[in-house]
Amino acid sequence: MAVDFARLLDPLVEWVFEQAGENPLADVSVLPFAHERGMTDPQAFELLRYCESKGLLDGSQSTFGDARARLTSYGVETMEERLRRRSSPAARSTAARKALLVWLWHRKHDGTHFPVIDDILESDEALFEGSRLTLAEIDRAAAYLHSKALIKGTKVSNREGPIRAEITAEGQDCVEHYDGDTSAYERRNNGGNTTFNINENTGNIAANSRDFTMNATTNKDGIDPAAVVMLARALRQAAPVLELPEDDVLEFTQLATRLETEAANGSPDPGRLQRWGSSIIGILNSPVVSGALGSVLAAYTGTVLPGLPSA
Repeated sequence: MAVDFARLLDPLVEWVFEQAGENPLADVSVLPFAHERGMTDPQAFELLRYCESKGLLDGSQSTFGDARARLTSYGVETMEERLRRRSSPAARSTAARKALLVWLWHRKHDGTHFPVIDDILESDEALFEGSRLTLAEIDRAAAYLHSKALIKGTKVSNREGPIRAEITAEGQDCVEHYDGDTSAYERRNNGGNTTFNINENTGNIAANSRDFTMNATTNKDGIDPAAVVMLARALRQAAPVLELPEDDVLEFTQLATRLETEAANGSPDPGRLQRWGSSIIGILNSPVVSGALGSVLAAYTGTVLPGLPSA
């Protein structure tokens, strides 16, 4: 039986986190996890090696007959962030809207007319950070999408949104051009010009302008901590202008703060800086960021932290 290791990555990391209990760095056997899913012992070892390659688990405590894993510090950090997002009402609401819109897009293209909204709960689209969205969350999402004319459907008195629905042409545009992000779709025609200065920097950033330049110089031997600190401050100052969803603003500013703290501690870990910088670039290049500023900041981040893709 072929095993989709990528699909099992997050479930295994969370399972190890739960099994470790109060000591998140305790090592546990992953064989029960594998056996519950019909996997053989060799496949369990392969899955563990795959998770190790992603930097989330450490399998060094394994023996010849037992695949044992413990979370790395990055794995613990990843789980804490996942649980924070999972418990955030705003993040869940945003996820429900996107999930339902994308699910209805697929139903439109597979020829299903006005499917029952509740059927999404049995699909992978209803999973958010490892937990399943609730019927109430999906109902509220349906009501929102209906109010924005992204979907159309049949409503009943005991539900906020339609019980059967179909994606509209506007909804299809949102999925196909904005990856289902309704906030980005709503902002698509917003304009305006904003200029703000960055402390301890001789230039400025002009948000939504066409012509502007940002310069950064790094040490020829690697990363310049002073440049990283300046980058982090620029990112934090830019966050309000990027018009990110609430949870993305929080994650973005937290990542920028981690960059500054790590760079200022005297002996920064290049691996951590690269990892956080990559996450920042991922947000800046995502559909939730409108205007040219995101691309400029992504390029700036890639210059200060060499080796990261800036586009």
